[in-house]
Amino acid sequence: MPEGDTVYRAANKLRAALEGKVLTRCDIRVPRYATVDFTGQTVDSVASRGKHLLIRVAGHSIHSHLKMEGTWQVYPHGAKWRRPAFQARAILENDDATAVGFELGVLEILENEDEAVGYLGPDLLGDDWDAGTAVANISADPDRAVGLALLDQRNLAGLGNVYRNEICFLRGIDPRTPVREAGNIGKMVDLSYRTIWANKDRNQRVTTGDRRAGRHFWVYGREGKPCRRCGTTIEFGLLGDNPMEERQIYYCPYCQPSPS
Repeated sequence: MPEGDTVYRAANKLRAALEGKVLTRCDIRVPRYATVDFTGQTVDSVASRGKHLLIRVAGHSIHSHLKMEGTWQVYPHGAKWRRPAFQARAILENDDATAVGFELGVLEILENEDEAVGYLGPDLLGDDWDAGTAVANISADPDRAVGLALLDQRNLAGLGNVYRNEICFLRGIDPRTPVREAGNIGKMVDLSYRTIWANKDRNQRVTTGDRRAGRHFWVYGREGKPCRRCGTTIEFGLLGDNPMEERQIYYCPYCQPSPS
């Protein structure tokens, strides 16, 4: 699933193509919003909030969430699309460019965008980033697994499963460790901020500092392979608040000792 840095880059791309420009076409391909048409209206702004994307126009927000398969692509006016038209859920066009949202997991038109993003914690890539609030949010539930706390967008917005696993490795903490046993939460939050910030403009996410193919991550997706630090075999598991919400965890049992 795309994480906050992916959505941040998508917002930057859409902002350059749409912000301050008059729409010459608006096609929202969701039955509930079939009559919505912002043609002739000026796009006021484009913003990302955690994993959410907001295109503000005519007192409304076009809110989207990419989920697993979604993507926004921008084309020069009249250019051929790289994906089939039947996958398009939103088409926004002006005299210079066409922005197409393909296979968006969520697409809705809101008069009050807080309905979609008001619950989010501080955005790691946003102007409202507040490390102290993020630390307080995570620390408020000391018995919760730290790997779950980092993924909870109510605590801090933007981290996904890749970052969750990599941050826990870099801090030497098993993701299943309760928050109260996870050491300095402030340092973990600061590392999360610095790591996602370093990747915000990269098309390929890197946490090891090594951009060579196959060398980008410490543990994520590397089950059965040797730890890059100690050589111990990377292990795999599932972690979630309930069986329906379990996500993959990857960890080195030597570098990240099991919680007591």
